[in-house]
Amino acid sequence: MAASLLKNRDYVIILARTTVNHSTHTPRFSDRWQEAYSALAALVQQCQDLDPDGVTFFVSCDPTKETCPFKKYEQVKADQLSEILNANYPPDTIHLQSVLQEALDDYFSRKAAQKAKPNGEMILVFIDGEPGDRMAIVKTIIEATHQVQYDEELGIGFIQVGDDLVARGFLNALDDHLEGAGAKFDIVNTHLVEQIEAMPMTEALLQVLYD
Repeated sequence: MAASLLKNRDYVIILARTTVNHSTHTPRFSDRWQEAYSALAALVQQCQDLDPDGVTFFVSCDPTKETCPFKKYEQVKADQLSEILNANYPPDTIHLQSVLQEALDDYFSRKAAQKAKPNGEMILVFIDGEPGDRMAIVKTIIEATHQVQYDEELGIGFIQVGDDLVARGFLNALDDHLEGAGAKFDIVNTHLVEQIEAMPMTEALLQVLYD
């Protein structure tokens, strides 16, 4: 696996967290996000080291308090992470397709204008439950695979926080059956946050590209 492919690349992190639902989540669910913070911070720092411009960061927010379900921050550095998270109260449920589409559209627009980094883009999604728009997510990712020239140009990594088994089944299906559903390339890799915490961050990023 060529670590050089991690350089000259833009990085997007999507934080799709939800509020604690005591009827569906396990007792320690709220603790999982606190524990996941170290992995998130380490990934932001690693992406910043690889791309000094900083990370494009989307964080879910309560639609009753904000005008959009995800708030976008650009050129985020690791020392800004805590402030961003504290400023956004999470929603009850997640619909992921729109923010994923926004990130992909932005990349392909920059690519068409010859403003994208030479090695492409990586999108990392931290998610704690089943999104409400699963089929739309699959369709969006499949369409994106037909706009890239080679497998490693675009990588999408899903990192599950918590132990929602329905979410895990959906993410595993994305990881294992994307090409069978019509994708040109398998650009999706999934991990549990515990797996990310147990490996060097460069290895975690490389696994997104080399599924």
